[in-house]
Amino acid sequence: MRPAAAPGSLAEPGVISGPGVISGPGGMLEPGRKLEPGRPPELQGLLAGMAAAGAPRRTGRVVAVSGLGSEVTGLALPVGGVVRCGGGLAEVVSAGPGSLRCMALEPAARLQVGDDAVAAPDSGLVRIGPGLLGRVLDGLGRPIDGKGPLAGTVPVDSHQAPPEALERSRIREQLSTGVRAIDAFTPLGRGQRMGLFAGSGVGKSSLLSMVARGSEAALSVIALVGERGREVREFLEDDLGPEGLARSVVVVATSDQPALMRLRAARTATRIAEHFRDGGADVVLMMDSLTRVAMAQREIGLTSGEPPATRGYPPSVFPLLAGLLERTGPAPVGSITALYTVLVEGDDHNEPVADTVRSIVDGHIVLDRALAVSGHYPAIDVLGSVSRLESRIASPPVRAAATAVRRVMAARAQARDLIDVGAYKAGANPLVDAALRHQADLDAFLRQDMDHPVPAAVSGQGIQELAAKLAAGA
Repeated sequence: MRPAAAPGSLAEPGVISGPGVISGPGGMLEPGRKLEPGRPPELQGLLAGMAAAGAPRRTGRVVAVSGLGSEVTGLALPVGGVVRCGGGLAEVVSAGPGSLRCMALEPAARLQVGDDAVAAPDSGLVRIGPGLLGRVLDGLGRPIDGKGPLAGTVPVDSHQAPPEALERSRIREQLSTGVRAIDAFTPLGRGQRMGLFAGSGVGKSSLLSMVARGSEAALSVIALVGERGREVREFLEDDLGPEGLARSVVVVATSDQPALMRLRAARTATRIAEHFRDGGADVVLMMDSLTRVAMAQREIGLTSGEPPATRGYPPSVFPLLAGLLERTGPAPVGSITALYTVLVEGDDHNEPVADTVRSIVDGHIVLDRALAVSGHYPAIDVLGSVSRLESRIASPPVRAAATAVRRVMAARAQARDLIDVGAYKAGANPLVDAALRHQADLDAFLRQDMDHPVPAAVSGQGIQELAAKLAAGA
């Protein structure tokens, strides 16, 4: 009998105890099983990689292909497990007695009856580290920018549990985004989660690029999920630019890629942001769009046999959104300030995904199509946007000034019909008079060139000066 290991030896729980084997409190650690908390990412990556390399080769067979899915027998894998078959990767989306339901994870996967299906445990790992900065990755975290392999990175499990509620730090400090309308009216705290609600073609991607280039965060992680392939390069080269890309990590899954790859892109971007946050950095995570993540899960859920519910979304969509969003926010050290775009169908802000996201995030920014059509960018609807943490992170003078300006803008909006038909008489409402007299000043403050970020302190001073002008003209 082998003698018991002395404390501190290699046979302690969670470290290597034999070739290709990792022991843990519950026995052997299979590839993908979460390691003990508190271990450095480099050690976790080394151990996870050794576990995958030492795992036995397991092979099954594709016995049926139907629609977007296929049935595999001869393998015992959990939901989320990955198999290599048909020239590419596929993922297990449901499991039954003696068979697995799989969907293609890569466009190259052309599944046919009779194909071998080999378990690929290492495909659930994501490479993280400082070498990711300035790189463009696919949904599995593999480089697609032609700059060679990822240096200075280690493989880790793609899933990480969110911080415990009582372990999270309080949000007390504002994060400057560089966008006047946001910093003055809907300020973001370090670790706040904000929804960006808009229809198509009103400037969501441009606004995200402004934040990526102008925020004071240490770095940005950007997930482009379900975007048109043509727009990806335009976003990288024109909107983000070399300077913005140098301090960003971009994860891309275009609209033509399988639903699982689009979903993986959201999870990979979140895992990368978590890594930098856990290292103490203040990270901005931007995901465009969360609606397409929900659509990808709808496709997966319906293929795996879930019943359709509200507007065709299966029940699994809504806990998925909650779980993904809860992984961001503040932690004991570091923070992830998250911006999620929500594509509202027909500008309907009460559709199921928008309604669910609004209930989870810490505020919302609404982009208005009428403003975009008139050439007003960023097309932020100040009256329809709100930050739930404004009272905690904005200074009292800035809050008071923002409230005063909102009152003037609200009065102007209520009198719009009278003004448009020429029925409004000067002097009927001092707030409307002030809005009409200083309309140019309001527009000048709310409009902003995307190449000219403005620090939050300057925006705060500007909103106070604008409020003073409006008060004098009321």
